[in-house]
Amino acid sequence: MAQRTVIPFGPQHPVLPEPIQLKLTLKDEIVEEALPHIGYVHRGVEKAAERMDYTQNVFLVERICGICSFIHALCYCQGLERLMGLEVPRRAAYLRVIWSELHRLQSHHLWLGLYADAFGFESLFMEFWRCREMLMDIFEKTAGSRVIISACCIGGVRRDISDQHLQETLDTLEALEAAFDKSSDVMLNDYTVKKRTVGKGVLPADKAILLGAAGPVLRASGVEQDARQTGFAAYDELRVEPVVETAGDCYARAKVRIRECRQSLDLVRRAIAGLPDTDIAVRPKGRPNGRTISRVEQPRGELLYFLAANGTQKLDRLRVRTPTFANVAPLVHMLPGCEVADVPVIVLSIDPCISCTER
Repeated sequence: MAQRTVIPFGPQHPVLPEPIQLKLTLKDEIVEEALPHIGYVHRGVEKAAERMDYTQNVFLVERICGICSFIHALCYCQGLERLMGLEVPRRAAYLRVIWSELHRLQSHHLWLGLYADAFGFESLFMEFWRCREMLMDIFEKTAGSRVIISACCIGGVRRDISDQHLQETLDTLEALEAAFDKSSDVMLNDYTVKKRTVGKGVLPADKAILLGAAGPVLRASGVEQDARQTGFAAYDELRVEPVVETAGDCYARAKVRIRECRQSLDLVRRAIAGLPDTDIAVRPKGRPNGRTISRVEQPRGELLYFLAANGTQKLDRLRVRTPTFANVAPLVHMLPGCEVADVPVIVLSIDPCISCTER
């Protein structure tokens, strides 16, 4: 007779360092139901944004997530620029693309390493993180910091990238691509990797749309949606085609991120080649007034900022919708029917960031 058991996955688990709990109902070794419990990390970022000067909030929102800090700042600044009627210089728009895509690259490398570690492939974990170190060195050279680079500001960017550093960036990306090709080949073709990921955590396209999935989780189910298609920053000139797979399983989500890494390499090279010779920022005039929603594409998916301003130094409201929050419902749908040993791999396949989710 099959026995039903309820076990907690998290909030402390070696595969998922960030605190989220899934209460799993098991029938023998098969998951029948998964109930998420969040709220272990509430930092009060949105409330702090209402009490601080709107210019100071640029540094605050970067700390929502260190891995994609520049893109958070970009989304916030983009919303304020719309409210203030500011047109960002084209060079600044291209620099924003360069730093955004470098952040996407290092975020995907971090995830690929953690994903490999989740099914015990520690050597592959080290290879992906060795590649990521090259990207962190680029941040240090071009912006002076390795994680939170604070390069974005209202009206443009705070600093330029010299021709020497642009060339060094291109040289580093060439070396990175060679190393990445070897590691990604193992991730896509190794027997053990396929055994642990193919057919696991399947999310059909209709369910992905219905449950509001975002980013690689959505595109791995065959849905062509990428916020970069809206043309923010300089994406209107650089053109981005969504990277899509159709299987909707853990393997497809890994494949989407690997293909996005190659796409980001191409975007950075094209942005550097077409970098305009203009100013890097415009001076803001007046104060923001009105309401707007700003959309950008994070490594994990679509990021939304709602800003309500009143013409003073402080905002009435800042609301942030992060992609991990959008992907929790699809995750809960993926888990029933899988073996309990596959739970860590499926959970990691959405690239969860709980500090992003619980602001």
